[in-house]
Amino acid sequence: MTKQKWRNAYIDPVCFAESILEIELHPGQKKWLRDSFQKENLLVTGNRWGKSFVSAVKILYRAVFKIRDIRYSYKQKYRIVTASITQDQANIIFNQVVRIARESKILEPLILTITKTPFPKLEFSNGSSIEARSTQNRGEYLLGNDYDYFIFDEVAFEADPEYVVEEVIMMRLADRDGILDLVSTPNGKNWFYKRFSEIKSNQRTGYIQSGDTRENQFISERAVKDRIQNFSDRRIHQNIMGQFVDSGGEILKSEYVEKALERIHLLDKRKLTDNDGFYISGWDLARKQTATVGITVKVIDGNAFVVALERLQMVDWDVVIEKIKARQRKYPGRLIVDATGLGDVMVQQLSEYNPTPVVFTQVVKGELLTNVEFFHVQNKIAYGRWELLDSQGKIWSLEDELKEARWDNNNKCDSLMALALAIWPLYKRDRFIIDPRVGTI
Repeated sequence: MTKQKWRNAYIDPVCFAESILEIELHPGQKKWLRDSFQKENLLVTGNRWGKSFVSAVKILYRAVFKIRDIRYSYKQKYRIVTASITQDQANIIFNQVVRIARESKILEPLILTITKTPFPKLEFSNGSSIEARSTQNRGEYLLGNDYDYFIFDEVAFEADPEYVVEEVIMMRLADRDGILDLVSTPNGKNWFYKRFSEIKSNQRTGYIQSGDTRENQFISERAVKDRIQNFSDRRIHQNIMGQFVDSGGEILKSEYVEKALERIHLLDKRKLTDNDGFYISGWDLARKQTATVGITVKVIDGNAFVVALERLQMVDWDVVIEKIKARQRKYPGRLIVDATGLGDVMVQQLSEYNPTPVVFTQVVKGELLTNVEFFHVQNKIAYGRWELLDSQGKIWSLEDELKEARWDNNNKCDSLMALALAIWPLYKRDRFIIDPRVGTI
C-alpha cells in the first residue's frame, strides 16, 4: 500500500472497500457509503439488499481512520457499537465485521483482541473498538456508555423506538457528538416511517436512502423472481422494494386517515354555530403514563366532524372536571365518559350533564374500535391535523397516533379511544360492520 492509496481510501469509503478490503459493492451500497455522513442517517431497504454487509464496511472504515471532529480526539478510544432488538440480531453485523477484517491482509494484523463475553467486542491496535449490544429492556444494556458511531439495526421492529433512540442512544452520542445510523427493513408505517418522513420533508436534519432488493446483483435473480411471483403486492412493496406500507395490523389504514384529514374542509365554519346537527363529546381518562383526552364531534347528516380536542397530562382531577364542564358549556350535547377504574367517581361529579359511562372491557373496546374503523371506511368522519405540545415539550400529533395504533398494541392510544367514545352513540349493532378477523389459530 502506497501513501496515495491510503489517502484515497481515507477520502473515499468506496475506495477503502475496494483497495483495502478488496471487496465489491453494488451501486446502492456505494451511494450509502459516500452520502450517509450526516449526524443521523436512515437506510430502509428490501430483504437481501445487503444493508448488514455495507454497515460492516462502514464500521471498519470509521474504525480504521477514527473519523470524528478533532475536538474529541482527547477521548482515549474510538468507540463503535452495532445494536439491535436482540443480541443475536446485533451479532449479525458484528460477525460480518470480524469476517471481513480477518480476510483482509491489511486489517488482520491490526486486530488486537476479539472477545465474546460479556458481549462481543473487537479491538484494533490503533485504539478503536467495536461492540455488539442489545437494545432490550428499553436500552438498559447501553446505559453508562458513550460512542462515536452507533448503528441501530432493524429499528423498525423495536418495541419502544422513541424512548430508546431519543432518551438512551442520543445521550450515548452526546459526549462525542457522534453519528447515528438507523438501518432497517420496513415494518408498516410506524415510528421509523415517521422519522423517515420527517427527514424527507425537511422537518428534521439527516440523510435518507431507500433500496430495492433487485439492486443487489450478487444474489440470485431467479430466487428474487420466485419470491415476487409468490408474494402479495404488499409484501413485494415492503420486502422487495423496501417501501413503507400498512402492515395489516393497524386499526386504521393510512389511506383512511388521509381521507379523513382531507374531508375536514367540508365542514363550513358557519355550520359550527348553526342549528344543523348536534354535538357529542367523548373523554378518555388518564391511566399511568397516559393522557386524558377529550374530543367533541359535530354530527351532520350522519357524518362526524371533530371540532374540539384537548389533551391533558399530569393534571389534577379537579382540573379535568372543570375542563369537561367548560367543553359542555361551549358544545352542549351528549357526554360519553370512560368509567373504567376510578372513572365512575368522575361520572358522579359530572351528573349535571347526565354523562353516559363506558367501561372498557375487552368486548366493549373491540366494538368501540371497530366502530371507529367503520366510520373511516364509509368516509363518515373528518378531523384536522391536531398537533399539541406534550408534558415533555415534544410535539404530539393526532395523525401519528391514529396511524400507529394497532389491534395488538393500543393501550396508550388515548385520543383514538376518546374519538371512539365520541362517535359511540352513533353505533348501530344490527348493521354489517367489516369482514371478520382471524386473531389466532
